[in-house]
This record gives sequence, structure tokens and C-alpha cells, in this order.
Amino acid sequence: MNLEASLFASDIISDPVGWTTTTISSSEMTWELNRRRWLRSLNSRFIYGTLPLLHTIIFCIEMALFARLTSRFNGYYEERPILTMMVSNAILGGIADTVAQSITAIRQRAVRKHPYGLDAREDAAAIEIHELDRKNPLSDRDLIPDSKALPPPFDFERLTRFMAYGFCMAPVQFRWFKFLESTFPLTKASAFVPAMKRVACDQLVFAPFGVAAFFTAMTLAEGGGTKGVSQKMKDMYFPTLKANYILWPAVQVVNFRLMPVQFQLPFVSTVGIAWTAYLSLTNAAENVQPASKPNNTEQESLPR
Repeated sequence: MNLEASLFASDIISDPVGWTTTTISSSEMTWELNRRRWLRSLNSRFIYGTLPLLHTIIFCIEMALFARLTSRFNGYYEERPILTMMVSNAILGGIADTVAQSITAIRQRAVRKHPYGLDAREDAAAIEIHELDRKNPLSDRDLIPDSKALPPPFDFERLTRFMAYGFCMAPVQFRWFKFLESTFPLTKASAFVPAMKRVACDQLVFAPFGVAAFFTAMTLAEGGGTKGVSQKMKDMYFPTLKANYILWPAVQVVNFRLMPVQFQLPFVSTVGIAWTAYLSLTNAAENVQPASKPNNTEQESLPR
């Protein structure tokens, strides 16, 4: 038995969730080994030495799905508005997490190539990401820690969690926007003041709820339990809410003032690609343990 098969067999033996009571056929093991080799091969390939190939393929598939949905959005919305919003949110959440994982992969590759320091001539993109981390005004800790315990080259489970979260939150957001529309109606005589009332209500009521719902759902989905939720909220809730108030009031002014109601959630979700990518990086960084670099001076990246 080769090394990879031995490792896979040891994974099965050590897995406490039912593997020891299940007989694994040779064909199933062969399929699993081939799947792992295929993913490993894709994960090890980079475009121009910088962009991870697998991440890029997944991003292109997601963008193709989004383009398809956009081309027929009005028709889908008229037939099934809530389902259309749910699918839109799921795809956009997937795009955001793929972007976040791509940033992490670029940074991780650069750190592994240059464990004693990054060469800007070879890793300009990674250097730029590292500089953004260092200048991050919202925290004194790196957004992407220098650690070998970072997420794997592509985490399909994490992608699924983000898409599922976007899918499930869409009805709540849809009803919320409907509530704001009926409570603060815009008229030709008075449009600015009701729009400002919508923004204020959204940021004072829904934003704190949305941040809490995100970290709660993600932590529970990762198996963190109530203690994990409590710790995540303690560490990340207020810094993330602060970041929210930097971005979203201005976005919502445009949204509530100019966007028709059927485009408000897609508009928010599109702008939210960057925001969700930030949340994805923040949520992932919180689970990373600090690691020291192999040089004479001990340097540690604190977990988010």
C-alpha cells in the first residue's frame, strides 16, 4: 500500500463518525484516492505563478451562473421572487467566498515560497495583500495570518456554508426590504427624508442582527457550539459592526434612494461581494492559531 493509501486508511480508522463500522470497498477507496490526487493536482497549479487554477475555475463557473441568472432576472422575479432572491444570494455568497479563498491562497503560497520574507519582485500581488493587512485600520492583527494552519487551497465545505447562508438569509432580507418600503414610502414630493429613515432603521436594527446571525450561523456550521459562538461574538462582533458602519450607510443611501425594490437585494448582494469576502476572511482568520516564523526574532500573528 502506498503512502497516500496508508494515510487515507489511517483517516478512516481514526474517524469517530461511523467509518469503523462501515466496510469500504476497494473501488470506493480507489475513487477517493483518485479524487484526492485530482484535487491535489489542481490545487498545486497556478496561473502565471500567482492565481490558483482551481479557485479561478470555480470563480468562472460562479460568474457564468450569475450571468445566466442576470440575463433572465426579471422573468424569474415575476414568477418566483423569493426563490430568485435566494438563488441570487447563494451565488453571490459563493463568489465572495471564492474571492476570499483566492486571496488567502495567494498569501499562503507567498509565505511558503519565502518563509524568511516576501520578495516583491516575485509576489507583487501577495505583497499588496500583506500591505492591506498591515494597514488595516479596524484591527491591530493581520486579516490573513502568517500561519501554515490556514485553510486548505480550496475549502468546498466553507464555500457550501457561505452559499447556504446566503440562500437562507435571502427571505429574511427580502421581507425586511418590503417592510422598509411600506413603512417609509418614497413619493415624488418627499423622497430623501424617507430614504434616510430607511437607512437609519436598517443600520440600527438589521445591521446588528445581521452581523450576529452571520457569526452564529458560521460558527455552529463549523461545529463550534455555543461556547464557540460566544467566543466569536466576543472577539469579532464589535470590530465587524464598526466595519459595517464604514461601508453600508453610504451603500444603502444609494440603494433605497435609487433602486427599485426588486433590485435592492441584488444590488446589496453585489456590493456585498467585497463585504462577504471580508467576513469570510475574518471568520476564517479567527480559527487560525498563531505560528512563529523560522527566524531569529519570534513573530506571531494573533488570531482574529
